Amino acid sequence: MDQNFVQVLHNLLLQTTSNDTAQVKVATAQLNQDYYKNPACISALASIIANSPEQAVRQLAAVELRKRVSQNSGNLWTLLPQVEREQIKSKLPELILAEPNNLVRHSAARVVAAIATIEIPLGTWSQLLPFLHQTCISSDKVHREVGIYILFTVLENIVEGFQEHLQSFFKLFEQLLVDPESIEVRITTVRALGVIAQYIDSDDKIDLKSFQGLLPAMIQVIGQCVETSNETGARQLFDVLETLLILEVPILGKHIPELASFLLQCGGNRAFDNELRVLALNALNWTVQYKKSKVQSHGLAPAILEGLMPIATESEPEDIDDDAPSRSALRIIDGLATNLPPTQVFPALRTLIVQYFSSPDPTFRRGAMLALGVCVEGCSEYMTPLMSEVWPIIEAGLQDGDASVRKATCVAVSCLCEWLEEECVSKHAVLVPGIMTLINDPETQRSACTALDALLEILQDVIDQYLQLIMERLAGLLETASLPVKAVVTGAIGSAAHASKERFLPYFQPTMSHLQHFLVLTGEGEEIELRGITMDAIGTFAEAVGKDVFRPFFPDMMKQAFQGIEMGSARLRECSFLFFGVMARVFGEEFAVYLPNVVPTLIASCKQAEHGEEAMSFSVSDATSAFASGSSPSNAIAVADESEANDSVELEDVDLDKMLDVNSAIAVEKEIAADTIGTLFSATQGHFFPYVEQCALELVALLPHYYEGIRKSATDSLLEVVRTFYDLSDHQEWQAGDIVTPLSSSVKELIGHTLIPLLEMYETEDNKSVASSLCIGLAETINKIGPAFIEGQVQPICTIAIQILEQKAFCQQDPDQDEDEEAPEDQAEYDSVLISSAGDLVAALASALGAEFTPAFNTFFPLIAKYYKKSRSLSDRSSAIGCLAEIIAGMKGAITPSTEPLLELFYRALSDSDAEVQSNAAFAVGQLVENSEVDLSPQYLHLLAGLRPLFVITPDAPAAKLNAKDNAAGAVGRLLLRNAAAIPLDQVLPVFIDALPLKNDFLENRPVFRALFHLFRTNGAALYPFMDRLLQVFAHVLDPSGPDQVGDEIRAQLIDLIGALNAEDPVKVQASGLGVFLPGA
Repeated sequence: MDQNFVQVLHNLLLQTTSNDTAQVKVATAQLNQDYYKNPACISALASIIANSPEQAVRQLAAVELRKRVSQNSGNLWTLLPQVEREQIKSKLPELILAEPNNLVRHSAARVVAAIATIEIPLGTWSQLLPFLHQTCISSDKVHREVGIYILFTVLENIVEGFQEHLQSFFKLFEQLLVDPESIEVRITTVRALGVIAQYIDSDDKIDLKSFQGLLPAMIQVIGQCVETSNETGARQLFDVLETLLILEVPILGKHIPELASFLLQCGGNRAFDNELRVLALNALNWTVQYKKSKVQSHGLAPAILEGLMPIATESEPEDIDDDAPSRSALRIIDGLATNLPPTQVFPALRTLIVQYFSSPDPTFRRGAMLALGVCVEGCSEYMTPLMSEVWPIIEAGLQDGDASVRKATCVAVSCLCEWLEEECVSKHAVLVPGIMTLINDPETQRSACTALDALLEILQDVIDQYLQLIMERLAGLLETASLPVKAVVTGAIGSAAHASKERFLPYFQPTMSHLQHFLVLTGEGEEIELRGITMDAIGTFAEAVGKDVFRPFFPDMMKQAFQGIEMGSARLRECSFLFFGVMARVFGEEFAVYLPNVVPTLIASCKQAEHGEEAMSFSVSDATSAFASGSSPSNAIAVADESEANDSVELEDVDLDKMLDVNSAIAVEKEIAADTIGTLFSATQGHFFPYVEQCALELVALLPHYYEGIRKSATDSLLEVVRTFYDLSDHQEWQAGDIVTPLSSSVKELIGHTLIPLLEMYETEDNKSVASSLCIGLAETINKIGPAFIEGQVQPICTIAIQILEQKAFCQQDPDQDEDEEAPEDQAEYDSVLISSAGDLVAALASALGAEFTPAFNTFFPLIAKYYKKSRSLSDRSSAIGCLAEIIAGMKGAITPSTEPLLELFYRALSDSDAEVQSNAAFAVGQLVENSEVDLSPQYLHLLAGLRPLFVITPDAPAAKLNAKDNAAGAVGRLLLRNAAAIPLDQVLPVFIDALPLKNDFLENRPVFRALFHLFRTNGAALYPFMDRLLQVFAHVLDPSGPDQVGDEIRAQLIDLIGALNAEDPVKVQASGLGVFLPGA
């Protein structure tokens, strides 16, 4: 070896450690130019590691040596003479053992791993493993630390080549996990096991059992790190735990109860460091998300909730972005509520909430209220009948003597408004005054405005009585409040406009004057947030007051939106995109002049690389997990090695939290951009044609994105593009069946480019919300385009629905559940949403295929019917019956062979305890009577008896009962049409006509009026006693000032009937105000 070469290289490395940046630049350039491309530098760097007295130089030499060995897939290393390679392989491990500095040891260990990556697959370094094994069992503690660290780094790189050694590793690691002297040995052993876990298959039963045997000791090591405040070690080991949780191999299955208990103890122990407690609680959150079947089957939720509630009472940091044990605890309560059946969560939580809310300690009352708020999303359906117990707690909270409890109550009210609209609107007389009082108190002002915003969003007509009071108070706050309060006030005014619609007109101009100066704010943080919220609010104003009133502001507001895009803020770009969507909806084709400027910004947003995407590659599961959990595991990022010109980023140099923050901001912006594309095409129609192809390609490119929000919006937008394109094409009305109505070639081509990628996305889709969106979007598109949309793809689309209904879809899979094990009947409310959307897809397929759907129906019927059981949730029962009703409507007479089992099921559903199910059952019975070729008139009396209770309701009954009455009336109409002679008219007509006019479901006016027309033609005398009532009903449904209730066809027939009635009794017709509908009127 040329000693001069070594010496100069040593001096240049020393020079790069200098504080003089000019010197560092010169030295770095010379190293890259003259040394790092020469294989001889590898031996020289190894020599420097062995001999340099300078620790910094040895460290740098080790880092550079790893890079040179790995460079270009090991090319430089293989160019080194064999004898020099052998020398480095034999000497380097010994050198590391002798190295006094830990940092240098670790960097040099990574060199061994880099060499092993090349040599071991070739079978040319058989001495390495025996050497490492010996070192790991050495009596010298430092030697054991070095040995296991080298082994860990080697495994990280090439575990694939070591499969046959796993059993000997497990025996070795069993010893090292209980190393009596060194926590470092124990930590590194757990990390090495974390790597090995990723390469064990579910079929490797022996390896799996061996690994599981080590889990208790691994968990003990995590506990030791937390107890001794070893933050670095704890972070590394919680990363390992998170890896084990997200693996598809059921490594942790049997240990979930112990693991949950351990994590709860760590998270709940206030003597431990807060950051380590948060790590433990984040891991518990992951346990709930990824091992929910085990948490459910062991019934762990009550014990977990009991452990979390004391943590939820702890103080919260001021900064919304700072984590704390209390926030983590609430996140887990939310996770339990959304991932588990509400029966396992809400009863236990309700007991704890009542207990904590009755405490004299305000922190307990505050914790109870926040827990109530976060559980609503996952338990809303289950909570609905229990709200009479919840409202007294809310009312007491709004008036609590402690401001922190009142603020927490505002948070709970916001959550209730989002998920339980009807319940909250019904309590407006309590909520509005209670919240307005808190708006007057500076301590609770901001939280109260947020709650008011959520409440106004849903109030609709009820807002009339409060609008003036609310607007006067909020307008005053726009003048005086702090920026964060102004932001929530502006949002609340937007919601007031949304609820009041044209009644907002008197407040529009003055409010615009107030908000104008918020649109020029440019400061980071609060100013930009206020500017963005103002854009959102002004968009809502435009929808409320209409395009004619808003038009004078339109050009200037578009200018503001474009300026927002230029400011380099993902948040403002997101708000501008939302604004473009709203303006397009309000102005329709008038918006088209802006498309040449708007569409390129949306496409640029969809195309942009997320922060650091070039230098780093995310694994989908890791990145998704970091998004989903609100935590950021430090293994959510793999650092790609450099090419010659690009020095790699060291993991230590990456601020992962910051990177994920930037990533999530850009991801949300892309999500909105993708969503806006579909909205623009739908609003601007043919003007969008020049952009369709490019936009469709961009949306397809987003389908495999790691962030589920982007996949969902790309799916929705893509299918909206297809539907709009079809609407604008020259097409005929489609007919159900396998004879496809031809599509234009351009529509066919667009479907070809979009449907296959969507079906491919489903294959690997792990998010239920995205899968649900896909089902609903496909159903809507099939209903619009008919059989031509699914031509050639019927089987794969049916498979999607079958898998979801069998609970075997990829997003429903649980690695801890055996293949042949039935999914539990009791499931989370979110799971029911997915089942319901699969039902929509089946109904759409039946509608498109008609009689051709018969073979598929025989597969689907038992799958859907199993969701109608008393043990199933309301949502499951309701959607099962609703889905079967829609299928009958689609298949028409082809349903005949299944008439008997369907009727038996619908009889049971008619006597269900819930009005929503009864409503769907009434609709289903009507469809079966109308479409089946079996004469069901012998069943009429039985059916009428089943429908009769649905007509008995009070005027203030909830919407579900009003719907049930309308559907029952529609069913009676269908029975009358099919065979009026089988109906005791003297008993049925008084009830039937008294149910008119329909209040909620105007679609059922079609069978109702067809039945009336039929009776007028065939048995008019039966209707004469009810003539006064019927004429009032006719006047009501024809009232031009109300919504269209009957459609063109029925309206025309009804006007003809009025003409005929007028010929018989003109006085009555004129007295009913129907004269205006007579010919010549």
